[in-house]
Amino acid sequence: MLSKRIIACLDVRDGKLAKSVKFVDTKDIGDPVAKAKEYYDDGLDELVFYDITASSDARNIMLDVVEQVADQVYIPFSVGGGVRTVEDANKLLWSGAEKINVNSAAVQRPELIAECAHAIGNQNTVLSMDIRKVEICRDFPSGYEVVINGGRTPMGLDALEWALSGEELGAGELVVNSIDADGTREGYEINLTRMIAEAVSIPVIASGGAGKPEHLLEVLTEGKADAALIASMVHFGEYTISELKTWLRERGLKVRMRY
Repeated sequence: MLSKRIIACLDVRDGKLAKSVKFVDTKDIGDPVAKAKEYYDDGLDELVFYDITASSDARNIMLDVVEQVADQVYIPFSVGGGVRTVEDANKLLWSGAEKINVNSAAVQRPELIAECAHAIGNQNTVLSMDIRKVEICRDFPSGYEVVINGGRTPMGLDALEWALSGEELGAGELVVNSIDADGTREGYEINLTRMIAEAVSIPVIASGGAGKPEHLLEVLTEGKADAALIASMVHFGEYTISELKTWLRERGLKVRMRY
């Protein structure tokens, strides 16, 4: 069995670390560069950086902040927000990112996934999906809808259908982010995560809702996720990366420990 990964998420707005609940009531909470170094030093497996208003503001990602964060970590570093072209993706790679996350622009122009996969490799092309629960119907047989522009624009697109399309187009990994669970600290959306993980053959990262170690164990086992993305529970100092990984290992989950 491959080791399960713990991934910290830095949501960045105007160069500052930010956090929201269900994609609203966003507050600035600190320095993303300092947090990146703190988490890396404590044994983090991977880091994700999202410029959360780049798409909604129709602007490019802040490359200077990406460069500053990249200088602090020597682990896989994934960046997203406002990636619309292969040129955007390459600029992020040149700034220190290892993986590129596409989201809103890929929903509007799906061939972007294939273009990035061809240019920078499937393993470096990540499809991030912001998803909300809806009534099951003909348009949404999975009961989940894709939403873009930081949760502002519903797309009338079934989440499971989009996940399968993303894999077919060349994405090497999926981030499954539940808007309903985001920032609540009440646990991941297990049904959503498991449904997508069982349907695709590429790694799935569960995102949204982590509040305590039990939530990570649940989504990495019952939810069948390959990795768990965390934010609030470490941003506010309630847990450390090393504490979480030790707790998971003591309960029989295979995780990477840095000695």
